[in-house]
Amino acid sequence: MEKPILVVMAAGMGSRYGGLKQIDPVGPQGQIILDYSIYDAHRAGFARVVFIIRPELEQAFEAAIGRKARRLMQVDYAYQTLDRLPAGLTAPGGRQKPLGTAHAVWCAGDLAAGVPIAVINADDFYGADAFRKVYDYLCTAEDDDRYRYCMVGYRVENTLTENGTVSRGVCTVDENGCLTGIIERTAISRAADGRIVYAADGDAPAGEIAAGTPVSMNLWGFTPSFLPALTDGLRRFFAETLPHNPLKGEYYLPFAVDDLIGAGRASARVLPTDARWFGVTYREDKPVVCAAIAGMTAQGAYPAGL
Repeated sequence: MEKPILVVMAAGMGSRYGGLKQIDPVGPQGQIILDYSIYDAHRAGFARVVFIIRPELEQAFEAAIGRKARRLMQVDYAYQTLDRLPAGLTAPGGRQKPLGTAHAVWCAGDLAAGVPIAVINADDFYGADAFRKVYDYLCTAEDDDRYRYCMVGYRVENTLTENGTVSRGVCTVDENGCLTGIIERTAISRAADGRIVYAADGDAPAGEIAAGTPVSMNLWGFTPSFLPALTDGLRRFFAETLPHNPLKGEYYLPFAVDDLIGAGRASARVLPTDARWFGVTYREDKPVVCAAIAGMTAQGAYPAGL
């Protein structure tokens, strides 16, 4: 079996940060979150990374991130654009918004065909334990009567911020440790009494999430069957979903996996981790992330000059 490769969804980095030069440093020597993900992935065994970017950002991305990543891994680039679609599909006229995270991963298909892949967001700090678990899983995973995928599940309390609400994919898991469903909760926070709660969203009422409940932070592991399955999924999305919201509708990675599970074609093993997730959801989060990384660096988990 081919060794797993890392796929990093980074096509939105320029738009979110107003240009790659403005990506927030969080490490003691100006490192960004993605530098730590590449380092942790390399330590886990990954030797190749595919960055999914916007083509106009390649030169800036290579200078800021790719050049450093090449010290540890083979680096390739895939491009998410509206004209990169399965044969016969065309983006709706006037569409400017990207088509979503599942489409982003599909855009890496030529580079990752026939190889197990782990998929991450570019701007989330996942922790070394998460990369080890997904790499080890992918090294032995084989499809049988179903596609055998995996997802790293974080304890919900380890993914919160003190500076506002967060959106999380709240997971339900069966007795075999496999994902049975993901519900996107868009406004999760910790109440004054310590409970973890979420706000009402449309017709869905407010509620509470028990501590320890696994949530998805978009760290997935897929066998080689996933990219061909995404081709079929994109065709269905264009036929059934996109016409209802042609300019803004998106095909998200969790929805693609959920559809395959619901159709009985796939399972997704939830790999639990006690790691703490870090990200800069709000400007006020940055000092917390910096302090946490400084602490891990002082303890020897990361070299200061990473």
